[in-house]
Amino acid sequence: MAKIFKAACFCVVLLAAALTASAQGFKQLTADDFRSVPLPNSLGVVAYTNCSINFSYQATLSNNIYRLNFNVILTLNRDKSWINRSVIATRELLTEILKHEQGHYNIAYLEQQEVIRAMTRMRFTSNYKAEAMGLFNRIDAKYKQLNIDYDEDTEHSQNHQQQHSWDVYFNKRLEYMPPENASL
Repeated sequence: MAKIFKAACFCVVLLAAALTASAQGFKQLTADDFRSVPLPNSLGVVAYTNCSINFSYQATLSNNIYRLNFNVILTLNRDKSWINRSVIATRELLTEILKHEQGHYNIAYLEQQEVIRAMTRMRFTSNYKAEAMGLFNRIDAKYKQLNIDYDEDTEHSQNHQQQHSWDVYFNKRLEYMPPENASL
């Protein structure tokens, strides 16, 4: 049963032009956020959370320094996220699944906020395209590994002690996070 709960959160980067820096607020997941149906080859998988981070920018040159005006948008892809409701017998089990899936969303949200803060602080050169992409890729790799660690440590929510430890970790990170758009 340890492998019955499997989830993933994929972060995707798309580069395009935008005029302002912005981010959207944190979201608490509900069962209604999971609108898709389980895939036929998802045997033993109870839930899947699909998030994407879209990163776009416009560069301006001032005093030989490039400044990026950017958007970093986190999207919970409801039509790609699903819960296999046929294996959920109780409200308590649904609550556990949602709590675990919230962790995957939290990781994507923390990534989005770190990208915003890092991009705001960075000084870009004429090689800003490669620098911005490199910065994003480093942060993205960090959070992809965090997602893997989260599922391994919690055994996809089956290890309740580890799940609780991660819940505490997420709560602390979110509690002490700078206010949204504070660095913009």
